[in-house]
Amino acid sequence: MKLFTKPKSDEDKLIEGCIAGKRDMQRLLYDLYSKKMMAVCLRYAPTTFEAEDIMQDAFVKVFNHIGSFKKDCPLEFWIRRIVINTALKHLRSKQLLTVSHEAEEVANISAEDVSLSGYTMSELMGMIQSLAPRYRMVFNLYAIEGYNHKEIGEMLGISEGTSKSQYSRARAILQGMLLRQEQKVKEHVISN
Repeated sequence: MKLFTKPKSDEDKLIEGCIAGKRDMQRLLYDLYSKKMMAVCLRYAPTTFEAEDIMQDAFVKVFNHIGSFKKDCPLEFWIRRIVINTALKHLRSKQLLTVSHEAEEVANISAEDVSLSGYTMSELMGMIQSLAPRYRMVFNLYAIEGYNHKEIGEMLGISEGTSKSQYSRARAILQGMLLRQEQKVKEHVISN
């Protein structure tokens, strides 16, 4: 008696084609995920040029290691993890993940004091990009990617407490930027 077998999904066929080294399947995988992964690279890299380098390195790793993909999570998550790890490795190699000692003092600002409704995603991402690299990494990993502080600590080679403190500092700096921007808008409106 023959058991029914589940037909292969399009994703399974794509993965098998990539494992076999079929260029058309690799191109298809790249086309499916490159825009989302470039957005991830841009959140971590200080420049577009470096984001492109990270993306290229990450996809080389994806194609070299796709045979080890265990299908225990969606393919996109697996690729995203490779992209993030590649970005972190890139920044470590450039020593951009050293602890920053900024002179700027940030007052205690509550989340209720800041409104995000008047900002575009591009403006908000620009503010995040302006953070010191270590703060930007922790903020991205926690607030955007959804990692917890223990995982972030392991990824960056820092303690869980350091991750929490750097996230808190990044958040305070961003809130300060938003308040200063709102103040400029108010002053402009008053002067006109």
